[in-house]
Amino acid sequence: MTGYLELAASAVLYALGIVAQSVASRRADEGGGGLGLLARLVRDRLYLLGFAGQVGGFALAFLARAELPLYLVQAGSSCAVGLATLFGIAVLGWRVRTVEVVVLVVMATGLVLLVAAATPSAAHDVPQGLGIVLFGLPLVALALVQRRINGVVPLSVAAGLTFAVVAMTSRTLADEPFLTLPLYPLAWLMIAAALVGQSYLALSLRRGSATSTVATMDATTVVITSVIGIAALGDRITPGRELWVVLGVGLVVSGVLLLGSADRFAKTTKDSAQVSG
Repeated sequence: MTGYLELAASAVLYALGIVAQSVASRRADEGGGGLGLLARLVRDRLYLLGFAGQVGGFALAFLARAELPLYLVQAGSSCAVGLATLFGIAVLGWRVRTVEVVVLVVMATGLVLLVAAATPSAAHDVPQGLGIVLFGLPLVALALVQRRINGVVPLSVAAGLTFAVVAMTSRTLADEPFLTLPLYPLAWLMIAAALVGQSYLALSLRRGSATSTVATMDATTVVITSVIGIAALGDRITPGRELWVVLGVGLVVSGVLLLGSADRFAKTTKDSAQVSG
């Protein structure tokens, strides 16, 4: 039960972080992207508040991964985009559309299926050297090509890939004693992946809406971690409920993508109306 409470609290903190970081990224002064943008944003208190929410959400999700499978933890975290939408409606005056209500119901249904199908389990141990190679090479490649990626969708997908590395490495480390974590090379790789992911997230939030950006990022992370978690990291499913996981992941991913698509469509329609007006 502790893992489920940690996951719920994690989603709330992630949602608050998404909204705060989105507002801060959009008001950042013009200039170079990547780590340069991140360096400017750390001087913004609102961004730091959002980053604190992300850190708190990550810490709680990290603890939840000690006993819950990745397909549930990542799906639960991805539902933060729905919570962020609700927070924006309640506090920032965002307008709610019928399609958003439907999508939130779809996401909630998928999450319920995953909760019902999940079986708590500890992850398989990954040899540190092998883990550095398997998880480190994609991370290095993403860091090197960042300046060549310009579109919002490619940036969001790249952020999703880096956060998938964060999730998978933390799944293998979550059951280790906290004070021993600095002794594991994978722990430092996890931190490096989080920093690269934050820089990609900042760039994508600056160029696109919070909802569509995070939806694309989360969909990427959920699919990758769910497949690898079940295939290689020891994530377990309640016998006879394998189809529930497939359907649950499909509903959550479809929900976040539809929410992002609806947000992009609304923004495009609004911009077109302003131009024609």
